[in-house]
Amino acid sequence: MDQFMGTWKLTASENFDEYMKAVGISFASRQIANLAKPSLLFSDDQGLISMKSTTTFKTVEIKFRLDEEFDEITADDRQAKTVMRLVDGKLIQTQTWAGKSTTIEREVQGGKLILKCIMDGVVCTRTYERDE
Repeated sequence: MDQFMGTWKLTASENFDEYMKAVGISFASRQIANLAKPSLLFSDDQGLISMKSTTTFKTVEIKFRLDEEFDEITADDRQAKTVMRLVDGKLIQTQTWAGKSTTIEREVQGGKLILKCIMDGVVCTRTYERDE
């Protein structure tokens, strides 16, 4: 998990609107989310990991332990059951709600944090760089 720790700033986003449509996010909420340029802060307090996403519109923080399911209220207010796993250096987040499921993979490559959001065959890629 050490490679994820610290603050990251969004620098590129591909296919995010299509991903949000697949998840079922309303048009108005998608418009706001498309304008947002979040920063992500990862920290670890003795195995309790915090992931905090901050934009000018909203701040969302989740705290979790790897491989333990928890209740998550997403940025778009979905109530999901979520599990975070570390697999081959990737932080894999699986959210399930209302009979649906999405996967968000996070991986550090070449000093960048690459997010891959997957829902029903729709893939979105978001790139973050360290915010020093």
